Amino acid sequence: MSFLEHDYREIITKAVCGKGRKFTQATHNIQPSHRPSSILGCWVINHLYNAKKKSEDTVEVNGSYDINIWYSYNDNTKTEVVTERVTYCDYIPLSVKDDNCLNDDYDVIAKVVQQPNCLECEIDSHGNKVAVDVEREFVVQIIGETKVAVKVDPKGSTFNDDDDWGFDITDDELHEVKPDFVNDRDKD
Repeated sequence: MSFLEHDYREIITKAVCGKGRKFTQATHNIQPSHRPSSILGCWVINHLYNAKKKSEDTVEVNGSYDINIWYSYNDNTKTEVVTERVTYCDYIPLSVKDDNCLNDDYDVIAKVVQQPNCLECEIDSHGNKVAVDVEREFVVQIIGETKVAVKVDPKGSTFNDDDDWGFDITDDELHEVKPDFVNDRDKD
């Protein structure tokens, strides 16, 4: 046996085999039922998404969210809220990729760094639609099986959980214990 075979073992484990991050800005054009006079508020809610590995170096995130626009119409005499469900598909390139994964059975983890958020909401130049700028950001990780090499202790030493952790009580600590620390009313 060689030196390497004596001192190291290969362990197969799951590990992060790829990472990526993407920031996206998108503009959505929404047509309310009335010609808007002014925008009173805009918010994005009900964000849903899922992720899957698309290719060797890309993760696809498909999602949707609701855009709610509160606007006035009829020369600012009436108000209404328009809601529109928007779908998206983001392709996130893997900036870090480990080619040592053992198979193609990957788990994909996608985390939202920036929830979809309204940056700007304004009436378009024709006056009948509302343009909404939204930002969002994701971080993705690919989890796969890989091998790691672990150095083996040639003496075969093991560690006992109770060994020398300094849990012994000193005489000073014993003298500080107050036997009457429980109140009579707390005994029940």
